[in-house]
Amino acid sequence: MTFILPALEAPAQPLDDELASDSQIAGFLHSAREHLGLEIGLIGRWVEDDLREITHVDSMLDLPLAPGLRQHREETYCWHVLTGDLPEMIADAAAFPAAQALHITEALPVGAHFSVPLRLSDGTVWGSFCAIGRTPDPTLTGRDLAIFESFAAMAAERIDTLIGDAARREQTRQRIEEMFEGDAVTIFQQPIHLLADGQPAGVECLARFPDVNKRSPGAWFGDAESTGLGEELEMTAVRGAIETFASVPEGFFAALKAPARCVVSGAVRAALEAEPAADVVVTLTQYAAADDKLALVQALEAIRPTARVAIDMVGTSYASMQLAALVKPDFVKLDMALARNVATDPAARALVSAVVALVSEWDGAVIAEGIEESAQAEAMQSLGVTYGQGYLFARPMPMVAAAQHLAGIVA
Repeated sequence: MTFILPALEAPAQPLDDELASDSQIAGFLHSAREHLGLEIGLIGRWVEDDLREITHVDSMLDLPLAPGLRQHREETYCWHVLTGDLPEMIADAAAFPAAQALHITEALPVGAHFSVPLRLSDGTVWGSFCAIGRTPDPTLTGRDLAIFESFAAMAAERIDTLIGDAARREQTRQRIEEMFEGDAVTIFQQPIHLLADGQPAGVECLARFPDVNKRSPGAWFGDAESTGLGEELEMTAVRGAIETFASVPEGFFAALKAPARCVVSGAVRAALEAEPAADVVVTLTQYAAADDKLALVQALEAIRPTARVAIDMVGTSYASMQLAALVKPDFVKLDMALARNVATDPAARALVSAVVALVSEWDGAVIAEGIEESAQAEAMQSLGVTYGQGYLFARPMPMVAAAQHLAGIVA
């Protein structure tokens, strides 16, 4: 019988965690075993050195069969089914000399046995989908085999999907790891202006990636998160921002974005203390996911000897207002959605007014992001907002251009 095994590395890569713990695969195996009324269900994959490794077990019995157990493939029913020496359905192992020659037939014992190869979309046989009964079952029919094959096909499709997902994650991980080397992560600075007179007051540092015209920075950070490298990429951006602070002229502030978890871990504070700068603002982001708000507040207080504090995207959720009241930051940055409608929407104006009133209780200042039209800037100023940031004033730009902008030099 002709079949193709996957390219077997030595040693085989550990089974991907998502594949090993997938509830759908476990459900297919359990349902198939239950339908047949057999005691043991298992899935195995072919690995190097002519071995079969068990990957999933569903059993009514306490047996020494567990994921990770390896056997020589010639000692397994599944291999002999794959080669055509045994049929996929065996109602009574005693009827097959090839089955009687296997050690497990007497040791378990094996009475009834099902095994269906797990074929992937590329045509390779990844492993096998099996069920075992310790006593013969003469009532088994071709209909039972057809149902078992259906469960096996669903398991194979799911395994194929998860293998593809794992391969894409690995490619993504490699791409993200390249960001940690050289100058792949660059920092642009977007000026922040006073609304009263339109003069620049500082900049916010923003991470940019090589394919910025094709994929947003958010997509890069999302990819990093999916591969377990989210915090590392976030801190790469934080450190990159700090390295550009020296380019900001005296008398202007420099702001960086800092996710809550990086603040709570102490990584942001350590980075700031390692390379101190004059007038720094740490803008807190991703705070909604922080479980321990008290720890977050304490971490922000620990930063204050080194930097002023801002909270991002305030105004459209109760949680953001509540955190602002707890932290009493030097700045709050209005959610960009408010700028779009502030000139025409009474509800947006009411929200802005509420934020301004809240922040005035501790003499903080409000920064409006996303200002693109003069009417938006005028409306924000009339409501008591101090600063504006957006395309009306300046787009994000390289740090040299930003320094020239702050100094009033027209390129």
